[in-house]
Amino acid sequence: MLMLYFSGTGNSKYAAQIFCRNMNAECHSIEEKTDFAQMISSHDVIGFCYPVYGSRVPRIMREFVGKYIQCFKNKKLIIFCTQWLFSGDGARVFTDLFPRNYIDVISAEHFLMPNNVCNLPVLPLESESKIRKYLARLEKKMRRVCGNINNGVIKRKGFNLFSRFLGLFQGVFMPVWEKAGLNKVWIFDECNLCGLCVSICPMNNFENQNGKITAKGNCNFCYRCINKCPQKAIAVYLKTKVKNQYKGIPN
Repeated sequence: MLMLYFSGTGNSKYAAQIFCRNMNAECHSIEEKTDFAQMISSHDVIGFCYPVYGSRVPRIMREFVGKYIQCFKNKKLIIFCTQWLFSGDGARVFTDLFPRNYIDVISAEHFLMPNNVCNLPVLPLESESKIRKYLARLEKKMRRVCGNINNGVIKRKGFNLFSRFLGLFQGVFMPVWEKAGLNKVWIFDECNLCGLCVSICPMNNFENQNGKITAKGNCNFCYRCINKCPQKAIAVYLKTKVKNQYKGIPN
C-alpha cells in the first residue's frame, strides 16, 4: 500500500503520515525526486491525500496524476482530502481526473484541519490548544477509516448527490479564481533576500533576479511561502501584509 500526498503547510502531510502509521504503508510527497512510475506500478493500492481549494484538487496534484495516469489503470484508490470547514465532494472530484471505470475507489474521506489562510481577517488562525483538538479528532477518525479498509468496508465520503451539489456550488468558480490568481503574489520591501521562498515553493514560482525576489506567475495557492517567510514579506492573492502566520502542526 502506497500513500502519495501534497501538503502546502503540513496538514495533509500529517494526515497521510497518521494513515501510514496505522496501515504500515509507504508514505511519499509528490514533490520528491524519485521514480514514481515504478513506485506506483509496484503497488496494488494507492492512497492520495491533499488539501482542497474551493472544493477542487490542487493544480500540482492534478498535474502529477496527469503525468503518471497510465500507471493508475485498474488500481485500487484511497482518497483523503483535508479541509477547514467543508468541501462538498472534495474527495470525489479526484475521480474526475481519470477516465470512467479506470480506477476502483475503496475509501474516500474528508478530514477537518486547522485554517492556514493567514491574510484574511475573517478566517482567524487557531490557537495551539484548538489545533491539538483537530489532531485528536483526526487520529480517532483515521483509526475508524483504517479499520473499515482492513475489514473490506467501503465508505466514500462526498460521493452522494447532496455533496456533489455543494461541491459544484463552490467549485464552479475555482477555475476563474485559479487563473486570475496566478500572478497575485507580492513581495514587499521587508524582503531580505534570504531565498527561503525560492527553495520551498512547490511550483518553482520564485527566483532571485538581479538582487530581487520575483514571482513568475505560477502560484498554486498553497500558502507555504506566506506562512514560512521570516520577514512576513509575501502576500498571496490579496495584497495584505501578514500579521500572524500558520506555523503548522505543533510538535
